[in-house]
Amino acid sequence: MRPLLFFHEDCFEHDAGRGHPERPDRLTAAIDGARSWGGEIEERPAPLARVEDLYGVHDPSYVAAIRDFCKAGGGALDADTVAVPDSWTAALRAAGAGLAALEAVDSGETDLAFLAVRPPGHHALTARAMGFCLFNNVAVTADAIRARGDRVAVVDWDVHHGNGTQDTFYGDGSVLYVSLHEFPFYPGTGWLDETGRGPGRGTTVNVPLPARTAGDAYREAFDRVILPAITEYSPSCILVSAGYDAHLADPLAALMLEEADYQWMAAALARSGLPVVYFLEGGYDLAAIRGSVAATLLGASGADAQPSGAGSPRRAFQTIDLVAEAQSEYWKGVQAP
Repeated sequence: MRPLLFFHEDCFEHDAGRGHPERPDRLTAAIDGARSWGGEIEERPAPLARVEDLYGVHDPSYVAAIRDFCKAGGGALDADTVAVPDSWTAALRAAGAGLAALEAVDSGETDLAFLAVRPPGHHALTARAMGFCLFNNVAVTADAIRARGDRVAVVDWDVHHGNGTQDTFYGDGSVLYVSLHEFPFYPGTGWLDETGRGPGRGTTVNVPLPARTAGDAYREAFDRVILPAITEYSPSCILVSAGYDAHLADPLAALMLEEADYQWMAAALARSGLPVVYFLEGGYDLAAIRGSVAATLLGASGADAQPSGAGSPRRAFQTIDLVAEAQSEYWKGVQAP
């Protein structure tokens, strides 16, 4: 089956202002990368989500406040997050793309989709915009899956911890949330002892990595912790918060991934045999986005790769040991030290 690419021209109209790193050119780079991955791809327009689709994740009063804020002309929601009048429609398209991809997966049309949409979403909380995010796109799709009684795994490889996604599902055992991220770093959450609460205990897996971590440590984290947890959890599909700001060329972070690492991670997830839907999150170097999106689709289509780099700090592997020790309480297959 051909992968699907969802995007819409409305997503270009969300403009945080001159000099802001979350700029419309990011979308062009992602679309170019998806088109150049080396195989066929079917392009579809990202539809508008209904406001009701957001209510499983966001308070209705918050959704209305964002609509009214945009309608009134927009402005700064916080020091990093900006909206303009067109941001409302762009945000509904970004949330609607995941629901459309889910419909395509459910109908058997595809088992792989990439969503080139913006604004991104994984920092958005129930009633608060932050970190360039208005609505939590991946959480909206995960909510639709859990609402019908199925399990879903969310893998977040953005360099920043997806605090909004974690917070949304922290007490819900129907969503497995996995995040690899630079730590300490914005937004300050995502330490390894954050593992869920109540019915969700054990369904949050945080891998907080130090600056200068490269592909060798990512592979160890996948092999020892992430893949065994996903296999044992047995979700119906995998959603990926695909940020590309852990790339060594990114200007806003200090991790050391390369295109081959994204290809390897995507290939590893593809071997699960589950449908996978990728949501564009961060990433602020245009060439890195373009190359990494192409590599992601190449890996997701079955072309394996070796992780690009070695030489991660010793502290990265020590952290993975601690993560494995913490998660072995919940997952039998996790390789504890």
